[in-house]
Amino acid sequence: MDRKQMCVANVQYKKPSDDGAKQSKNLLRYLTYRESRDEAARYPAGQERWVDHGMGGSVADIAHHCDDLKSEHVLAFSLVINPSPDLIGMVPPEDREPFVHELTESVVEDFFDARGLDTGVEFSFVLHHRLTDDPQAPGAHDPHTHVVLPGTVYDEAHGERVPLFFSRNSKENHVDLLHQVTEQNMNILMERYVGLDWEQRYDALAEVREQERQIVADEPHGEMIDEQGEGWDLWCGTRRTDEQTTALGFYRFYPTSSRDDSDAILLEFRPLVSGLSHEQAAFIAKYFAQEMDGTMDKLKSLTDMLRQMSDDQRDEVITELGRSPSFDTSPNFEL
Repeated sequence: MDRKQMCVANVQYKKPSDDGAKQSKNLLRYLTYRESRDEAARYPAGQERWVDHGMGGSVADIAHHCDDLKSEHVLAFSLVINPSPDLIGMVPPEDREPFVHELTESVVEDFFDARGLDTGVEFSFVLHHRLTDDPQAPGAHDPHTHVVLPGTVYDEAHGERVPLFFSRNSKENHVDLLHQVTEQNMNILMERYVGLDWEQRYDALAEVREQERQIVADEPHGEMIDEQGEGWDLWCGTRRTDEQTTALGFYRFYPTSSRDDSDAILLEFRPLVSGLSHEQAAFIAKYFAQEMDGTMDKLKSLTDMLRQMSDDQRDEVITELGRSPSFDTSPNFEL
């Protein structure tokens, strides 16, 4: 796999101005009381959400430390550490929170060790449990952390605090170093929480997805009219969600804005039914491709009925269809 896609680690900072202080407090409140833009925090009332490593465990404490430990140009730094949802999906659900906690602490500590800051740097972080809004795989678990760092760090050689900085130049690129440390720790934790073969298992998932995309080499199963009235070929197909489940939906080419090519289009999948077994999804997609009569409306009607079925009912329909190799027998949706 592309190791650069294992985990995103981004750096931002707030200036020590009145406006910067206001923005910083608003950010701290948001991080404390939200999971995402659309969802409030999910944690028991009275339970401190922040993990304190010297910057405090509440909005007031962290804001106070940011002000006390600011530099001339930086009130506070913030990091986002966001593992790939595909990789998180390989971690058992009960282990995902400790996984991301350990990843965050290891990345921050190893990053500053690699920079030679032996005294360490104070930080606090909060874990968010948002769901992905990726149109190809919406609703996947996407845990990530927000880390708050001070604007200064204690320097033993000078016997005082000095400005903390993140260089990004040819001589010293701290952002690249952060990404390297993050990738190293992700690999270590994936081996421990998932297994030594995690990368081979991920590559197998990616290979299946690429094979599923090859359905567009066949004749289109129908046409979809977009909001602008333009017609697009579509193919009824599947996309492997994770090692256990597959989604059924359709493939279509979508226009995209690109710096290199303003007219670029991308082939993307849109799920209509999720959580199917691999066998269910493959069999039903083949049948729906034949029965959708070339229209998106018919495909949506078929998938609406499918969503209302239990797993046992779906298995019964597949068994019934399987008796006719050519799919001449219509499924009994009243089962």
